[in-house]
Amino acid sequence: MATLNDVAKRANVSKMTVSRAINHPEQVRPELRDSILHVMAELNYQPNAAARALVSRRTRVVKLTIFEDMDTTEPYYMMLLAGIANELNQHQYALQLATRNSYEVGECDGYILTGIRQKNYAWVEQLKQPVVFFGRNQQGYDYVDTNNYQAIQDSSAYAIQSGYTNLVFVGIAVDEPFEQDRERGFRDFITANQVSGQLVQLANHCHVATDYVRQHWADFPSNTAFICASDRLGIGIEDGIILQGKRVPEDYGVIGFDGVLLNQIASKRLTTMKQPLEAMGRAAVRLLLANIANPGSPATPHDQEKIIINSRLSIAESTR
Repeated sequence: MATLNDVAKRANVSKMTVSRAINHPEQVRPELRDSILHVMAELNYQPNAAARALVSRRTRVVKLTIFEDMDTTEPYYMMLLAGIANELNQHQYALQLATRNSYEVGECDGYILTGIRQKNYAWVEQLKQPVVFFGRNQQGYDYVDTNNYQAIQDSSAYAIQSGYTNLVFVGIAVDEPFEQDRERGFRDFITANQVSGQLVQLANHCHVATDYVRQHWADFPSNTAFICASDRLGIGIEDGIILQGKRVPEDYGVIGFDGVLLNQIASKRLTTMKQPLEAMGRAAVRLLLANIANPGSPATPHDQEKIIINSRLSIAESTR
């Protein structure tokens, strides 16, 4: 079994440096830390987690707390989990997945929070550990997100470039920052470009979107593109158009948002704004570990740390 001394010799550093890379990774230059971690993997060196936790007075556990129901048919959270788990593994941290009914079970060094709603903030304010939000918030907490405003602007611009003359934004009926940013992006685009457009909000379910198309079909002239706030809504809109006997993308266009699998199983594969969830998960971990290493006073909107990673348009069969 490899020892700390074996790792130090192979990496050509002192045992103290190896120990620091394990227990206080923020104190070691990233390239040197990565080199040490690579040697540890080569030698299959397994640090004693209990001993490290005792020395550092930390649990070496991070909780990912999800405040909304997870749907097994959509791998959104699986991709986010992969990024978080892979990055934590690089820093010898364990991941605990917590839900609305289990987030107070067990101790941890910090939280990554997602799916949070206004009613949950009272609980967050009582936490003594650092937190990082997955998604923008207005309460001053550090967060990682995609640029929802720019993403919808880009989707709308692509629809116009593709020859569609009327735009409909199909949003998710929630009063949350991500949805507000997407709606604002759409409104600003149609105003600045003097494009015909309308905005609707629906529950985030395929069948709801399909029913909406059927009930309001007269409102959608030919050559309309639907800019959807999720792939789930995009699939429902696409199905509704096809049930009306019209063609996608020749008569109508559809653009989704997320790009985590559902876009691939639509009748016509969805053009979608693909979120870089794995990269966003890794970024959330790095931001949280920096806060754990350097604890400070609660954040305010003025000193709020924000990491924004752009989504990219993935073009498929639902647009020209």
